[in-house]
Amino acid sequence: MAGTVVVGLGLLLIPLPGPGWFIVFGGLFVWATEFTWAERLLAFARAKVGAWSEWLGRQPRWVQGLVGLATLAFVYGVVVVTLHVAGVPGWVPGWVPLWR
Repeated sequence: MAGTVVVGLGLLLIPLPGPGWFIVFGGLFVWATEFTWAERLLAFARAKVGAWSEWLGRQPRWVQGLVGLATLAFVYGVVVVTLHVAGVPGWVPGWVPLWR
């Protein structure tokens, strides 16, 4: 039950800035203590994340920078869309023209 709650919370947080994937992996770790399929899935996910990190580490700085900028643009877009859909909280300064 705890793994389900942790994975569910992580899945909700993935598109938002923050540790969404980290929480999902934590939930998988909890599940892996009970289920063999979760242990295999966690091993697969670890291998893929490790391969991605290794590949990115071998790339030139400009490729790493482009990946970073693409990630930043995606997170910014998610924040802007979320604010447009959910509404802008009252504590956001009025001088932020894009959000109002």
